[in-house]
Amino acid sequence: MSQEQLAEKAGFHFSYIGGVERAEKNITLVNLLKIADALDVQIMDLFMYTKYQQSALNEKDELLNQIFQTLVSLKKRDLRKVQIMLDEFFEK
Repeated sequence: MSQEQLAEKAGFHFSYIGGVERAEKNITLVNLLKIADALDVQIMDLFMYTKYQQSALNEKDELLNQIFQTLVSLKKRDLRKVQIMLDEFFEK
């Protein structure tokens, strides 16, 4: 589906969809729901990497998916601890 088709189906201008895709636009939960509805998926499906990557994943993609799944299961306070650890480890 093109950006233009998605925008029309979700009720947006195609430039908004492009901006969201490039992370140039902040998206509200309401607009995220409109996009999910236009795509006929649940909002969470928009964040599930492997659902839409049916081709063979390379090792890096598989590792990233495993890390993502681990992080999703953590409580908010534990995620903050992970963020602090990563910042310190990578000297941000």
